[in-house]
Amino acid sequence: MTGFWEHALVETAASYSVVVLCLVVFMAVFELVTTYNNWKEIKKGNMAVAMATGGKIFGIANIFRFSIQENDSLVQTMGWGLFGFLLLVIGYFIFEFLTPSFRIDEEIAEDNRAVGFISFIISVGLSYVIGANII
Repeated sequence: MTGFWEHALVETAASYSVVVLCLVVFMAVFELVTTYNNWKEIKKGNMAVAMATGGKIFGIANIFRFSIQENDSLVQTMGWGLFGFLLLVIGYFIFEFLTPSFRIDEEIAEDNRAVGFISFIISVGLSYVIGANII
């Protein structure tokens, strides 16, 4: 039975399942952190929210990509994924702190696409920095 668990298809399905579950949990946490409702705003066509949310999803997935590549166990992968997610959340708060002239959440909720795009780029960029340090 050991050989079954080491088959590439089984490992891929296991990693995929874990990452999707973590992504759902992490996005729920991001939903609590933001003042707007991501999915309601996206349904209304708010492109700024779509870009910011897309950046978060891409960032989390990218961190897991590095984690899967560098680790042999799902537990290690989840641990690095959680750590990377926490760093992304910290990055979100730093972004808010570094823009004292306006509130990021308010601008994104009002469909300020420039702020949504910068939020996207910050999430993606930080995910590469975080991922590059995963061992």
